[in-house]
Amino acid sequence: MTDKVSDPRIDAYIDALPSWQQDICRTVRRLAHAADPAVTETIKRSKQPYFVLEGNICALLATKDHVNVFLYDPLVPDPEGLITSGHDNQTGRTIAIYQGTAINEEALLAMFQAIIAHNRAGGWRKLARER
Repeated sequence: MTDKVSDPRIDAYIDALPSWQQDICRTVRRLAHAADPAVTETIKRSKQPYFVLEGNICALLATKDHVNVFLYDPLVPDPEGLITSGHDNQTGRTIAIYQGTAINEEALLAMFQAIIAHNRAGGWRKLARER
């Protein structure tokens, strides 16, 4: 991470986690930034890492036995079946990643890129109204 896009509060959030959760969070973080060099990161809801570009892309939340990756776009396609919950959610969905689970980096990167494209087109809400 360069200082331009990294947020030390996210470093602190990740560093406080068990090593297996750190690995997951660092991978998701790397993919979020790889999706577009203009992606920035911040903390919202007092402690949650968010990755944003013209709107929310995703957020991280470590739990006792997994890491949730919240996707803030209910329209983004999921051809690889990464989404584990929130299929009928009106505003976003979740990918739960458990210890020892391989991350399909190519598919997750594609999802992030699709969310960014929707954000740049005015956001998923606008796109849903136009459908």
